[in-house]
Order: sequence, then structure tokens, then C-alpha cells
Amino acid sequence: MKQISLFAEENRMQKLSALGDCLERLKIIDWESFRSIIALALIRERKSNAGRRPFDSVMLFKTIVLQRLYNLSDDQTKFQINDRMSFMRFLGLGLASFTTNFWFGCASHAQNS
Repeated sequence: MKQISLFAEENRMQKLSALGDCLERLKIIDWESFRSIIALALIRERKSNAGRRPFDSVMLFKTIVLQRLYNLSDDQTKFQINDRMSFMRFLGLGLASFTTNFWFGCASHAQNS
């Protein structure tokens, strides 16, 4: 069995770019500029500081953008985020990111909003 290189993830990302990852075109968008608008829409009073911290609102927004661009259901979005390196890169996630819990939180958060 071939040993995985220390730079395997970086090499795969470079190969994706060379093949024409269409999500890279969205790099021109300043996603952080949406943070204040999203924050206004997501204002909720927390009952206590217990429990996990809320997911990043900009990442949630970018996930919804992916869902709309590719016409994905919640389950398919969860699968594609875990499966596609281009989706992970777009969301700022790496191979070591625990994306299943991320998407579960996003889906339930979006339904409750």
C-alpha cells in the first residue's frame, strides 16, 4: 500500500484548480461582508452558555449557496460536503474537519429560522 504524502491534500487541491474548479470563481465575493446582515437575521437570545457554540454564520450561508447552486437536498448536501474536496475548500474545511456535525447543525438551524 502506498504511503500518503504529507502534502497529499494540498496536491489534490492544486490538481482540482488545474482541472477548473468552478467554485474558485466565487473567490471574488467578499463573504465576510455578509456577516453583519446574517447576524441581524439570526439574532437569538441564548438561555445559557451551556452546549456547543453556534456554527459560523458565513459558513452556513455559503452552504446554503452550494445547496441552491447544485439543487441539493439536505441529505445530499451533507453527503457532497463530505465527499467533494471542492465543496470542502469552498467552505474553508479540510479533510480533518468533522463536517457531519456541521451540516446537521446547519440543516436544523435553517429549518428553525
